[in-house]
Amino acid sequence: MSAQAQCILVIRRRYLGDVVLLGIFLRNLRLHWPDCAIHALVEENYAGILALNSDVKQVHLLPRNSWALGRWGALVRDLRRCNFTHIFDLDNTEKTAALTRLTGAPFRAVLNISGRKLRLPSCYTLIKTVPQGFRDTHHISDFNNCFLDTIGAPTVDVPLELRPLPDDLAWAKALPAIATLPTDKPRLLVHPGSRSECRIWPAKNFAEVCDHMQHSGRASVTLIAGPAEQAVVNAIRQQMQTTPTVIDLQVPVTRLAALFQCFDLLLCHDSGPMHLATAVGIPVVALFSSQNINEWRPLGAKNATLQPPLPCTNCVAPSECVPSDSYRNYCVRNITPDRVSKVLDDWISGLM
Repeated sequence: MSAQAQCILVIRRRYLGDVVLLGIFLRNLRLHWPDCAIHALVEENYAGILALNSDVKQVHLLPRNSWALGRWGALVRDLRRCNFTHIFDLDNTEKTAALTRLTGAPFRAVLNISGRKLRLPSCYTLIKTVPQGFRDTHHISDFNNCFLDTIGAPTVDVPLELRPLPDDLAWAKALPAIATLPTDKPRLLVHPGSRSECRIWPAKNFAEVCDHMQHSGRASVTLIAGPAEQAVVNAIRQQMQTTPTVIDLQVPVTRLAALFQCFDLLLCHDSGPMHLATAVGIPVVALFSSQNINEWRPLGAKNATLQPPLPCTNCVAPSECVPSDSYRNYCVRNITPDRVSKVLDDWISGLM
């Protein structure tokens, strides 16, 4: 089969960080088959991310409503018309397995961790087994790249890269909140939200760090919040002694990427926005709770991660924490404001 004939579908339904990090695998596919057509299947909320990825030719939308039979039928017809040669399913739900089979592609691969039950294995022509514990010691992008040897492709160490759209960059730079920021000091953006409320660092800690940066003149501080983070940002502002700039717009992910590129550094939690920022070239200082840093660390040499000592010896919420579930514990609260300020100060000193 010639390189020109390769037509590939990669399935990764969600979330923001997962779809951003898919870029490493997609770039390796492109390097192996320079003339291939790469398609992606994602949920609608995450499709915008792939508009920033030059390796993706077309994005297909996965319906979230299981009763939308008309949309599912239209999706199957759309996928079959593409005549895919290769399918890589990174989700392995019953729906994605069935869709993989219904495409009619001759090569249909799935990753499976040894010992785990695979859904609808007969839908695949190839099952790539990954050893137990692999994800404990490897980045999620390494896990995705386990597909590569199934097609005889080498794994190349490539940067994670997304390119904001020119119109979005022009829009971001024209925002009064950005256009009026001082130009004689670094611009620190603070994104205090998280998909898990348990992973959110206390507002008083954010306030202390933001005040330190502005009192010392080390950086200007801008807080950014979508509707879900508005309460957190309000709590930070109320406890600050200095006045931050605030961006409280609800924007699509393509514009969020452009906003990030207007700043020098992002302070955030382990989150999808963390990965989006690194992909557009903005260094991050990331606050981790008990989640696996090996698997989810931000990619790039300029980033810093902070995490309390684990296993935990000073539980801040013993009656609420669920040690086995990183979405339901509060370990991030054991990171001190002084520790975060020191990392930010050191990073800014490196610019001078």
